[in-house]
Formats: sequence, structure tokens, C-alpha cells
Amino acid sequence: MNESIASNSQATPLAGQVMEMLIKTTHRLHLQFESHLATYDIPEYLTGPRLRFLVTVSEAGKIRMSDMAVKCGIAPRTVTQFVDALEQEKLLVRVTDPYDRRATLLQLTDTAAPLIAKARAAMSESAEKVLAALPAEERSQLFEILHKLAATSTTAE
Repeated sequence: MNESIASNSQATPLAGQVMEMLIKTTHRLHLQFESHLATYDIPEYLTGPRLRFLVTVSEAGKIRMSDMAVKCGIAPRTVTQFVDALEQEKLLVRVTDPYDRRATLLQLTDTAAPLIAKARAAMSESAEKVLAALPAEERSQLFEILHKLAATSTTAE
């Protein structure tokens, strides 16, 4: 039995097996990150996806809701749901675009910045724990592979 495991581990995995492992690993990392957020007193309503949404707004300064859908790769309705929830928590505000009164811009409130900073600290600490088992060379290889996959997935759509 050990021989078949060894021979299977040396065989090139099928694309489906790689994808399954990637999804499984991503899910486990996501759960670990969200549980780690609690140690930084990040409120439960700020899930990983909502934090990524806030970070995107933060990086843009002000951004149109329609541009958020494209930038985040999510449906416009999902943007509205995120905005409604984050606005209710007083982390985002909608403002009228001064150049196009039909468009709505998103902007962070002063309450959001410290939470984003805490979340980034939690992410760094969580990532260090997760990646501690990988030597620097393997981290670089993993980063390059993930970067290549991300670039490929955006061009394949």
C-alpha cells in the first residue's frame, strides 16, 4: 500500500486534483484567518470578504460602486449588499460623484481605518504561522505559481 502511495505522489496530479487541493487549502486558510481576526477584536460582521472590500475602497480613496464590482469580480447586487451592511456598521458612506450625479462613490469613514489596520496585522500574523513550514525558496515558488494562476484566470474569462 505504501508503494502505491509513493508512486501516486510521484505521478503528475490531474488538473482536477490540483484544483480540489487548492480549493480545500483556500477554505482552510480562510477559516483560520477569520478565527484569528477574533483575537484582534475585529467584530464578527467583518468577514474576510467584507475586509477585502474595505481594503479595496481604502486603496482607491473614493470609488464608484460599478467599478467595485469589476475590481472585486463580484456582481453589482453583491456590491450593494456589502455596501448596505458596511454602511449600517458606519464603515462606509455613499457620496455623489461630483462629475456624474447619477453615479455613487464609496468612501471609508474614520471608523474603518483602525479596523483595517488591525485586520492587516491579523492577516500578517496568520500568514506567518501558515507559511512558517515553507522555506523562503518555496514561498517564492508558491507566490510565483499563484501569481501565474491569477493572471491566467483573468485572461481566460
